[in-house]
Amino acid sequence: MPKIVDHAQRRDEIALVACRVVAAHGFEGASMVRIARAAGYTTGMLAHYFDSKQEIIVAALRLILRRIDERLSRPAAAAGRPELLELLLEALPIDAQRHSECAFWISFWGQVSADRRLKRINAWVHREYQRLFERCLDVSWREWSYWPAATREQVLCSLMTFINGLTASAVANPGDWPAPKQVAQLRLQLQLLHAWAAVAGAAPRAAGA
Repeated sequence: MPKIVDHAQRRDEIALVACRVVAAHGFEGASMVRIARAAGYTTGMLAHYFDSKQEIIVAALRLILRRIDERLSRPAAAAGRPELLELLLEALPIDAQRHSECAFWISFWGQVSADRRLKRINAWVHREYQRLFERCLDVSWREWSYWPAATREQVLCSLMTFINGLTASAVANPGDWPAPKQVAQLRLQLQLLHAWAAVAGAAPRAAGA
């Protein structure tokens, strides 16, 4: 009886390997041959699932985003109002798996400006990240839904900018950014944003009282 192959799972496996290869060797160094070798396949087998390296990269982007979405959703399903810090740590390079994912993102960002398709994909990724982080804020901060839209937008924008910058710093200089330091900086940023939003969000109500 012939072995039944789960093609969707195999595509995910190849995409995950590509993520590690890009993280280790950079975007340019992640050739089809190198990805195939790391996955234990021939380049012909790789071509059966993907037409080009760019297709593999796009699949890796989608896979990473899905994995982050799943990790962010698990604590929310298990607790009524999980701590925001614990949720957002899932997006930072604080362990080997997440460091590989984040290193992949950094390599990808370096290619965006020269490729129109990657620009469109990056815009989609940005919207998806925005959706995920906004959901985390809504789930974890009771006041979130009561703050004016402009306040929520400022907080969300600042949070995403901070996490992107922290991610880039930790990937580029891992020795300077061990996990405890990343956690401490994210905790401080959340405290500052919450304090600012509490004042900014209350101002319109106070003015109208």
